[in-house]
Amino acid sequence: MIDRRNALKLALGSAAMFAAPRVLALDAKPRTRIVFLGTKGGPRVGTGASNPANLVMVNEVPFVIDCGMGVSRQLVNAGVPIPSVKYIFISHHHSDHNLEYGNLVYNAWAAGLSTPIHSFGPKGLEAMTRTYWELNKFDVETRIEDEGRPDPRPLLIAKDITEDGVVLQTSDVKVTAFRTPHPPITDNFAYKFETPDGTIVFSSDTAYNPKLAEFANGADVLVHECLYPPAVDQLVLKTRNGATLKKHLLESHTTTEDVGRIAHAANVKVLVLSHFVPGDFPDITDDDWTRDVRKNFAGRIVVAKDLMELKLPV
Repeated sequence: MIDRRNALKLALGSAAMFAAPRVLALDAKPRTRIVFLGTKGGPRVGTGASNPANLVMVNEVPFVIDCGMGVSRQLVNAGVPIPSVKYIFISHHHSDHNLEYGNLVYNAWAAGLSTPIHSFGPKGLEAMTRTYWELNKFDVETRIEDEGRPDPRPLLIAKDITEDGVVLQTSDVKVTAFRTPHPPITDNFAYKFETPDGTIVFSSDTAYNPKLAEFANGADVLVHECLYPPAVDQLVLKTRNGATLKKHLLESHTTTEDVGRIAHAANVKVLVLSHFVPGDFPDITDDDWTRDVRKNFAGRIVVAKDLMELKLPV
């Protein structure tokens, strides 16, 4: 039999049991996650992986890194409302990294954007932003008048990056830019995101650069582009400008073996391979991408796929 005293204890215990999860939820850190929106290197659009783009979500705030073709659709596929985008980072001005920059913001506006988007990228981003609005002036001004939409132009605040260093500091995230060579392009930046749940580094496109390991030292996640030489040799055989293209690819990207060297020197917890070069060879296996990496790096390796998510802490 349960007397009044035991009944009261039972009731209090039950109340504490139901209240406890809410207390734990208040104490929990905000979840940080990476979504690999587009993993294929290069400007060609195909039926496979989407063109280069990544997303970092920190406390439900979206940070987009690069805007290859398809980034808007991939955000939708990832369940991220486009008008919720707050920050865009462009690594360099190759078309596969910036071609949908303006259109991403336009698509956010078409879907109801009402808050500012801050964008950062190498010199030329501010001019590109002005030019984009000039190209679309007729459409934008017609829709403002005819549909009662707000003017989107003041909502996109672009800033050229001219030197290494911190480019953004919020209450949750610090973003640092680091110039790395991508011949013939010199205004090309890797980005480091320091979040409450760990540090993420995106290599950008880059030639083998040991200094990148210093920049990424101790990172929880390093997302690094990679080149698979045997597939480049196959590409040369079926491409009219094969010899010239091969020279460019080998001089401006990092082989899988050298990616392993960078990850080892940086002592990262997780290495993510992405921006695959060449990106149009579906018969290349995950083992092919990782085989030479493992010659130098013994840690955890992830071969990114479109819309794959990686949660931090790892």
